[in-house]
Amino acid sequence: MKHEFIETEDGSTTLYVPELNEHYHSVHGAIQESQHIFIQTGIGYYNSPSVHILEAGFGTGLNAFLTLIYAREHNMQVIYHSFEKYPLTEAEAGQLNYTASTDCEEKPLFMQLHSCEWEKDIALTSHFTLHKYQADFREVNLPPQFDIVFFDAFNPDVQPHLWTEDVLSRFCKALKANGIFVTYCVKGIVKQALRNQDMTVKRLPGPPGKREILRATKNSCL
Repeated sequence: MKHEFIETEDGSTTLYVPELNEHYHSVHGAIQESQHIFIQTGIGYYNSPSVHILEAGFGTGLNAFLTLIYAREHNMQVIYHSFEKYPLTEAEAGQLNYTASTDCEEKPLFMQLHSCEWEKDIALTSHFTLHKYQADFREVNLPPQFDIVFFDAFNPDVQPHLWTEDVLSRFCKALKANGIFVTYCVKGIVKQALRNQDMTVKRLPGPPGKREILRATKNSCL
C-alpha cells in the first residue's frame, strides 16, 4: 500500500494510507497513543518480570520499540511475536522519528526491529526477543502461550475483515488464562466477540483524541 509520512501533534511521525483514508496512529500523537494503550494499559498493567506478547500489526514498529525500552527500564524479559503482511522497507523505517527524543544509541535498535530476519527468534537486547511473521494475521493459529495481545489493526470501519469473531477468537485462544487483550477499538461487535471467547471486557479512558479504549481478560483456557 502507498503511504505518506505525517507529523502528529506530539511531534512523532506516522503513516497515512490514501487508499484507505487511514492513519497508522492517532494524529493527536503517535507515541502518546501507543504509550497509553499498549504500554500503560497493557504491559504496565500486567506487571510481570517475564512477558510473552502477541501483536496484530507490526506496522511502523512503534509498539515493539516502546516495549523494548520499557523492558530494559523495568528489568523485564519480553518475548514479542508480531504479524505484518506489508512490512515497511528499511529506508521507510529510517524516516520515522521515534528515537528523536531518546539516546542516540536507540536509532540502531529501532532499525534492527525492521531489518532483523523474519520467522525466527532474534534477541535484540538482553531483555527483548523479537519474532516477526511476514503473514496475514488472520492465519494466527498459536497455542495459549501469550500473556498479552496487542491488537492494533486498521479501523474496523476501514477493514472489517480484520475484526471478525473468527479472527479475534484466534488471538484469544493464543492467550494464557488471565492473559489480557488490549486495543483502541471499543465497538460493540468487538466487545461481544471477545465476551463470546470467555473474556471479561473493560472500557478504560483513552489517550488524547480518544474517549475510551478496551482491555479484556481471559477467564479460562479454552
